[in-house]
Amino acid sequence: MRAFLSIAAAASALVGVAHADPSFSSNVGLTTDYTFRGISQSNEGPAIQGGFDYANGLVYAGVWGSNVDFGAGDGSLEIDLYGGLKGAINDRMTGDVGVIGYFYPNASDDFAELDYVELYGKLGFQLTEQFNLTGALFVSPEFTAELGTGIYAEISAAYQFAPAFAVSGAVGLQSADDADFDVGVDVDDNYTTWNLGVTYTPQMDYAQGFAIDLRYVGTDVDDVHVADDRAVFTIKRAM
Repeated sequence: MRAFLSIAAAASALVGVAHADPSFSSNVGLTTDYTFRGISQSNEGPAIQGGFDYANGLVYAGVWGSNVDFGAGDGSLEIDLYGGLKGAINDRMTGDVGVIGYFYPNASDDFAELDYVELYGKLGFQLTEQFNLTGALFVSPEFTAELGTGIYAEISAAYQFAPAFAVSGAVGLQSADDADFDVGVDVDDNYTTWNLGVTYTPQMDYAQGFAIDLRYVGTDVDDVHVADDRAVFTIKRAM
């Protein structure tokens, strides 16, 4: 209940922004390993990803997709649908609240229901012109694979040390009420994940919109290959 109240409080803190014309954007990316909260979603293989976004003032919505590989019968496609409110709280703080659904349309679901929904709230702090800090909380009433209530809390930071280069990292804690459910992965009722990396955004006119990211990702989950520490290389293009 406290988690839901925290998200509601973040929503009430958002202030109005000047009217903005609706905008549409898209993105496409290629990664050596689709890693989500420290766990490979593509069985340590490459993934192609992309999405579309709509924004109008405080309101935004979007769709995003990627290939996945959880094993035979567990689907090969993930589609995320999300929407929310995002805006300035003051001159150094932003708020973001919304809902996201993770869907696996060609999963068999014979073993467990993979689809799930999360409510989320984020607070961003612009500590200096180059350095920002973000806290995020995600709450799922029924986490993936029918693991009960799921909560993910994360703190992330980014530092823009040159016009084309930024270093960023995050530490998060994922918990689930019924994580002892036999999903073929030996996980406890919670685990910690972290990542640290460098992002290069070319400044040349002909390369506008591109971003190249090299990141080290890890968890404290033992003896599960999809949770092993790894380096992930990603190239994206925003349009």
